Amino acid sequence: MYKRIYELREDNDLKQREIAKILNCSQRVYSNYERGDLDIPTEILIKLAKHYDVSTDYILGISDKMDPNK
Repeated sequence: MYKRIYELREDNDLKQREIAKILNCSQRVYSNYERGDLDIPTEILIKLAKHYDVSTDYILGISDKMDPNK
């Protein structure tokens, strides 16, 4: 479901535990986000978008544009 957060994490050479620490959640919870077992809360979605400098629409698969300003 959230394939793009997996791809963004891999493209940035981060481990799940590293991004989980940035998001202030456990690795297990973050893993559940990537697998789609848990919906990403709005607060976490915004943190991810800011961290990766992409739009929330990109993360959600609504848009293929990574940069919200282009």
